[in-house]
Amino acid sequence: MITEMNKSSSKPHYPILDGLRGVAAIIVVTFHLTEPLGTGHLDILVNHGYLAVDFFFLLSGFVIGYAYDNRWNKMTIGNFIKRRIIRLQPMVILGMTLGAIGFYFTDSTIWPLIHTIPIWKMLLVMLIGYTILPIPLSLDIRGWQEMHPLNSVGWSLFFEYIANILYAIWIRKFSKTALIIIVIISGIALAQLAIANGDVSGGWTLNVEQVRIGLTRTIYPFFAGLLLSRIIKPARIKNALLWCSLLIALVLYMPRVGGEAHFWMNGLYESICIIVVFPMIIYLCASGMLHTQREQKICKFLGEISYPLYLVHYPLVYFYVAWISNNKGTTIVQAWPYALLILLGSILLSYIALKCYDEPVRKWLQKKVFKF
Repeated sequence: MITEMNKSSSKPHYPILDGLRGVAAIIVVTFHLTEPLGTGHLDILVNHGYLAVDFFFLLSGFVIGYAYDNRWNKMTIGNFIKRRIIRLQPMVILGMTLGAIGFYFTDSTIWPLIHTIPIWKMLLVMLIGYTILPIPLSLDIRGWQEMHPLNSVGWSLFFEYIANILYAIWIRKFSKTALIIIVIISGIALAQLAIANGDVSGGWTLNVEQVRIGLTRTIYPFFAGLLLSRIIKPARIKNALLWCSLLIALVLYMPRVGGEAHFWMNGLYESICIIVVFPMIIYLCASGMLHTQREQKICKFLGEISYPLYLVHYPLVYFYVAWISNNKGTTIVQAWPYALLILLGSILLSYIALKCYDEPVRKWLQKKVFKF
């Protein structure tokens, strides 16, 4: 779901997009660390943190269109899929492995049946997770009915692949007019979902309703990002990294709108964020300029750790959630030192994973598959 610019492209690179991807990934971690301290969607401290997934889909569509749209005269669908697998799967495998390693150590009041799960079943779930295909509900080993109970965030990668495949075999051929029609229709569907449900949260369970939510959350932002890559003409905007970081933080940290009495208001807020504000942020990032070496290093670092951070943080969050469930009544004041430790540990682990595993494995795969 979080992707990077293809560095072999001769097109200019957008480093601020990399930086913002990292900022959003860090906010996702803070969302998952505050989520177990609330009693529901109405009182989570990072209330709209899950919208980062929708932002990632939009950014991914923009990057894919920008990097690949003009390369189909010399690239096959098979080569495109291979490139995406090389980019995405190594960290998927590591994330699932980390989830499997920690699985039995998270036995707790919130997951009381973990110790009853046979090892063969856990290993089977891990192997299926390596493919990013969702597990059936009969193989739910944690009790949350997740597509990937060893690493919860895997569900979004499943839909990322669906969007990539649709782009490669079909939608890349669409004219701007046809793409605009798809974006309008899918935008209406997204707004209807958000306003009717009060939010767009969902997509991580393998049933009809949740898969519908997942597809709705994917189709509009991904192909809106693709459309944006084809039509925008970047300007020159100063301090774009700062302003875009503040804007994405404001959107994701915004308290729930409307409260329990007016769910539709929160749905309207999220619709506006995804349909209007997120594309505007992408435009601002694409138009931004970096003025110092320090800014370039910050964007490079944040961009590099963003995808590994997304894939490795949740296996650590499982320990944190188990601790909170075993200590009922834990407050944010009591939890914040542990939350900070998980956040910093996740960032460190993501950097180690990037340098010691992800980059070497992708380099080796590229040589084996593409002979370069």
